[in-house]
Amino acid sequence: MSARASILQKLRDAPRQERARPDLASHFQRFASLDDEVARLRHWAAMMRAVKTDILWTREAEWDAALAGWLAAHPQDSILLSDTPHGRRLAQCLEGRADAPRIVWFEREVDGWKAELFDIAAGFTSVRCGIAATGTLALWPDEAEPRTMSLVPPLHIALFDAAALYPDFYSALQGENWSAGMPTNALLISGPSKTADIQQTLAYGAHGPRDLLVLAVLPPHIAIHDVEGETR
Repeated sequence: MSARASILQKLRDAPRQERARPDLASHFQRFASLDDEVARLRHWAAMMRAVKTDILWTREAEWDAALAGWLAAHPQDSILLSDTPHGRRLAQCLEGRADAPRIVWFEREVDGWKAELFDIAAGFTSVRCGIAATGTLALWPDEAEPRTMSLVPPLHIALFDAAALYPDFYSALQGENWSAGMPTNALLISGPSKTADIQQTLAYGAHGPRDLLVLAVLPPHIAIHDVEGETR
């Protein structure tokens, strides 16, 4: 028997010991203080703003108008939209506005329009849920709204239903039933793209968008002034 075969055989013959599964629920109990809905939102906002994220609190009935107003105040040459309910709704709101960016639809294979794609100023996507403890958004890219939309444009605009904010990552996994099926590229985003691997100097936009705007849609029972607090 060769030395390699002998080593492998010894590994196969070694006694095996079953290990107990870790108690993840107990481990994440330290985030129980974020179970209060308003406290959870305020902590999430503070964490995201600490890493150069802009948050625009809004309501379901008016998020498109709120974003149109923001775009008028922060002009963008173009915006990338998906053929989804929220993409079509924003397009309808921007239609006919003199101060609106040029709308580009993501409706082609990437290889066929790379030059144009990398010239688009902003990308608009939805968000699956949020994580309060780390100030994070979870994105669920699919064929209609692929990863490219949140990766390539220098400004990423994310539409977030704030009712889907969980205290911690474990709660999000359980609450959203991730084990039932995940996309090939689930994303956790905690601010714009940033790196400090060159001379230990923090730089934004090195591997993705350099700016992030979150349209945080509050549920009706939470007032905007309650979540703003001292997070600005």
